[in-house]
Amino acid sequence: MAPLDLWLRCETKEFEHRSMLTPTTAKKLIDSGKFTVTVERDPQRIFKDSEFEEVGCKLVEHNSWPSAPLSSLICGLKELPPNDTTALPHAHIMFAHCYKQQGGWIDVITRWEAGQPTGMLYDLEFLQEENGRRVAAFGYHAGFAGAAVGTLALAKQVGSNGEKERLGETKPYPNEAALIADVKGQLAAVEAKLGRKPRALVIGALGRCGRGAVDFFKEAGFEDDNIAKWDMAETSKGGPFQEILDADVFVNCIYLTSKIPSFIAPESIEAAGDKRNLRVVVDVSCDTTNPNNPIPIYSVNTTFDKPTVDVEGLTVGPPMTVVSIDHLPTLLPREASDAFSNDLLPSLMTLPEAVAEREPRQGKPITAQDVDKAKPERVWKEAEALFWDKLADAQRETKGKSA
Repeated sequence: MAPLDLWLRCETKEFEHRSMLTPTTAKKLIDSGKFTVTVERDPQRIFKDSEFEEVGCKLVEHNSWPSAPLSSLICGLKELPPNDTTALPHAHIMFAHCYKQQGGWIDVITRWEAGQPTGMLYDLEFLQEENGRRVAAFGYHAGFAGAAVGTLALAKQVGSNGEKERLGETKPYPNEAALIADVKGQLAAVEAKLGRKPRALVIGALGRCGRGAVDFFKEAGFEDDNIAKWDMAETSKGGPFQEILDADVFVNCIYLTSKIPSFIAPESIEAAGDKRNLRVVVDVSCDTTNPNNPIPIYSVNTTFDKPTVDVEGLTVGPPMTVVSIDHLPTLLPREASDAFSNDLLPSLMTLPEAVAEREPRQGKPITAQDVDKAKPERVWKEAEALFWDKLADAQRETKGKSA
């Protein structure tokens, strides 16, 4: 079997500094003899181009993947540039954000339909172990970074006259220690202004993301008794929840799969009046365009150059802001990339077998029942089956709208 070429594309999302492959994992792939690795030059990637070149990767021009050989498998993290409807004839590994009916999802997934018979999406969000746990995820660092940005936003707001100032452009930190040191340096002023220790509430605290958020608050100096750690047991009664309004920072870390009662709502916020402590909401889950979003108090994603958006319509109590950045782990890009890529590596080692098995039947759908769960490349075959399932959903919805 000829080596499979993994083509690491540049990330075009603004402020994105992470990488699906690192120089360390790229070297391990090359050393296995099963892969070649092609890397696009990328000035915003946390790893230098030379770091990849030194381990045997081939460097190519920035954003040149559309002209890559169809045998190359295009690898990346975040979504492709918007407002592009050209066909995608390559197989891609990425977070496509089109399987949970996000805004514009049909336009995204049908680009691979137009790229048949060779187009394929292996969505990183849905590569799963047999127990349903993701083989690799940025969840821990998303929660950790989300809690950090939320605390920085709280400090900026509380420390300003009339709480009118907002957190400005927030750049990546070289490491976790530098981030913790910066936040700790600002918490004393927050305590002095509030006249007490700050409080945090994390929903989804038992998952990867929630554990990251809780760990940050602990490392930053929040007292353990002031960190409410909620999960399914605490939310089973259904919201809205007064306890959220009693915290200064609320971090939402749930993985949304269906409609649930709102955690907070404009009515409950208004009813709390000037007794409300809550000033910053961090929606790490970022289901902004999902109709089932349990935090219906904002409607736009925020970015690292403008991390917060104000909750509109409040007439009493302090101002409230929302952090809804959908790539929070890039606040710690090197550590987040290292952890994710190392977790993904064992599955990547089985990818050539899945690609070789798919080649004779390219363009022909398979179902989950067609997957041999005993084979090591199972994770990729299940991702392939899921792609065809979601594409069929898009076709049915499109047909229904035109009927």
